[in-house]
Amino acid sequence: MATTEVLQGGAVVLPIGAPTSIGSLPHRDRDAAVDFVLEHTPELPAMPTCPGIDPLELMLPQAAWGIQGVVVGSDGTISVPDPSRLDPDAPLGDPELSGAPFATWRRFLERVAGRTGPVKLQVTGPLTLGTTLVQAGAPADVAFAVATRAVAARVRNLLDLADLRAPDVPRLLVFDEPALVGGLRPELPLAADDVIDVLSGALAAAEGRAVTGVHCCGPTDWRLVLQAGPDLLSLPVGAGVADSVGAVSAFLERGGWIAWGAVATDGPLGEHPSWPWRQLSSQWCELVQQGCDPVLLRRQALVTPVCGLAHHDEVQVEQVFAITRRLAEKIHDQVMGVRLSVGA
Repeated sequence: MATTEVLQGGAVVLPIGAPTSIGSLPHRDRDAAVDFVLEHTPELPAMPTCPGIDPLELMLPQAAWGIQGVVVGSDGTISVPDPSRLDPDAPLGDPELSGAPFATWRRFLERVAGRTGPVKLQVTGPLTLGTTLVQAGAPADVAFAVATRAVAARVRNLLDLADLRAPDVPRLLVFDEPALVGGLRPELPLAADDVIDVLSGALAAAEGRAVTGVHCCGPTDWRLVLQAGPDLLSLPVGAGVADSVGAVSAFLERGGWIAWGAVATDGPLGEHPSWPWRQLSSQWCELVQQGCDPVLLRRQALVTPVCGLAHHDEVQVEQVFAITRRLAEKIHDQVMGVRLSVGA
């Protein structure tokens, strides 16, 4: 699967139909986790986290680490004892990412130095961090202001570390936003324009340094996500994307990519890719019937498990990655068939 497509004006080269992953793994050895993604998804390895080694590598303590006024417990719990201490203008701590939450990040970036192909990085998004701070007792306006600044700073810190440890490696940086599941609702106390502003502010922090994406692990209003300006959507098959088909079609025509979460992580896996392939094909057929270009859907596609895999065992993770690769090969073969049929 060596064939490539250029994403975002030549800044990053992505393998057509590449298999990749969402992030967390169950491994109890960081080198083993990094070895695993490099071996099983060499086209686009995703920077893993290992919360089984240290719960501080969970997405929320990673995101909240270093924020003035936020206490991150060693078990990964987050509290805001005195909301008046929260200050959007306060600098984010640990800019070198030398703390415990980032140990596997550091190992991964050391190991990918010298690659010519891209890697996938992932950080917690500002909407999810802001929602967490609200749940911990912070006023909503302060919580989202703090979250927006903190995530932007963490992105810059991460890209600085990547510049230092793997300076010539192209990057795809994806913001993980589970708070967007279900779209606008009381638990996400923002208006539509505010959601777009908060998310676009985080994406802008990586401008010119990485191609950006947004991952949401369930149905949401994908039109809002696209208005924030990502280069890639990461979503489960069946996550309501057909409800935003006009925006998705225009996104693909502008060169946007979709990472399809096609391999279930919350049920039986089975031995073969036939069921997830039928589900993905059915999703594509639905989109094509509503106006999406069938070639772009395949040519600008990646394939992933639906979510992270920290709660699985290593044998199950092997099976998930094997099925993901089989699906990627099917996508790649279809794209190659289209190219041959038109003489490309």
